[in-house]
Amino acid sequence: MKIGFIGLGNMGAPMALNLLKAGHQLSVFDLSEAAVASLVEAGAERADSPQAIAGGGAELIVTMLPAAPHVKSVYLGDEGLIACSRPDVMLIDCSTIDPYSAREVAAAAASHGNPMLDAPVSGGTGGAAAGTLTFMVGGSAEHFQQAQPVLAAMGKNIVHCGDSGNGQVAKVANNMLLGISMIGVSEAMALGVSLGMDPKTLAGIINTSSGRCWSADTYNPFPGVMDNVPASRGYSGGFGSDLMLKDLGLATEAAKLARQPVLLGALAQQIYQGFSLQGNGGLDFSAIIKQYTRES
Repeated sequence: MKIGFIGLGNMGAPMALNLLKAGHQLSVFDLSEAAVASLVEAGAERADSPQAIAGGGAELIVTMLPAAPHVKSVYLGDEGLIACSRPDVMLIDCSTIDPYSAREVAAAAASHGNPMLDAPVSGGTGGAAAGTLTFMVGGSAEHFQQAQPVLAAMGKNIVHCGDSGNGQVAKVANNMLLGISMIGVSEAMALGVSLGMDPKTLAGIINTSSGRCWSADTYNPFPGVMDNVPASRGYSGGFGSDLMLKDLGLATEAAKLARQPVLLGALAQQIYQGFSLQGNGGLDFSAIIKQYTRES
């Protein structure tokens, strides 16, 4: 299939590479010339703009962009991707944005005759490189079925979440819970160690008891407890605290519009906001434990 791909950042570039590996013909665009050059070297075609991708005969277009303003800028308007695409070309946005923006863009696409899915991902850069991402997909069941072979080249777990915007609903709800749970694990680990407990012993007890969760048993934030997690390498790599802050902001903003209380989500957002303002936004989100340890 001839696919256009827009947005070759830390997630988009390995996702695009996996489409190439699956045998798809790919045209790519990004503001970073180095990112484009890397994909061209791997076999992709260079496009000079999103409009060039839309007019270049792509049968399906994937976008992976930083935030809702970028998505709206690329898709909407007289020079946007929707206006420049042929009707019936499927559009898949893998960016993490708020559900209301996703539904707005999907409605504009539908009015132009373009099926559209919102398909944010979970699994991080490692999952993007390995092709094991989870896709949370919003859109019609028919369009979901049509897109599955393409998504399967980039991910392992592909879930239809319902109508347009529901992929984003699943993503923001999950990541809000992740942020809350990481803060909770950080507090518990810091408390136990401050009271004299060995961190590995404490983690072992938590991970075989009722406090067990992903933030504790797979991504423990306490240094030295687990190998091959950001806590074991100075909190470098992984999922940045500023990215977690962004997702918590999406969750709380969506909750405000839905008039749905998210008390712990709002508190988690404020904790990460303070952490970011201290200059820690580039550290992995598990570094939030620094707020609770005496070393900080």
